Amino acid sequence: MTAVLMYAIRCLAEGDYPSLSNMNFGPREIEALREMSLSDLYRVESLRVHCLRIGLNRQIYWPMMDNLREQRESEETQQTLIAADAPQEMMQALFGLGPREYSRMRRLLSVEPSVGRPPEPDEERTHRLWHAWVDRVGDDESRALSPKAYLELQAEIGLSLRAIWNLIQRWDLYGNLTGQREATSTEQWHANE
Repeated sequence: MTAVLMYAIRCLAEGDYPSLSNMNFGPREIEALREMSLSDLYRVESLRVHCLRIGLNRQIYWPMMDNLREQRESEETQQTLIAADAPQEMMQALFGLGPREYSRMRRLLSVEPSVGRPPEPDEERTHRLWHAWVDRVGDDESRALSPKAYLELQAEIGLSLRAIWNLIQRWDLYGNLTGQREATSTEQWHANE
């Protein structure tokens, strides 16, 4: 009961009168809340009187719990990506994470600062990444990979997330997602003969 009364006092202080109304506080009850002190809250606890009826609204509770779970999973994924040295541009594109928040999370996770561009991967791993990427995006060139798909690619190919991000961004901008090589101008000329 003390926690609910403290919540009501907070609603009053913030001017959240709709919440007070939803809890069935009218003008007289609100005026009594204004007069309550911290000592009064301690006294309420010792009275052993219940003036509240608390109920659960399942229509609000379950969407709220689902939202909290999604936020928790998103934060865990962000931490996993940053711990795996995901670049800031990637975190901005996937989660809208700004440079300041990105730096804060890197410090929090004790990730060493990266300097410069990652080394270019060898040709074999580049080809493996290309095929794994094309398998995931299919014919839809505008389809972006999910954060979990990037982690899967890292585990599957063995490249850093920085290298994977840089290559995929380059391919997304300049590459041919069908995997077929475009004919050179010489090959086109011979084909027209």
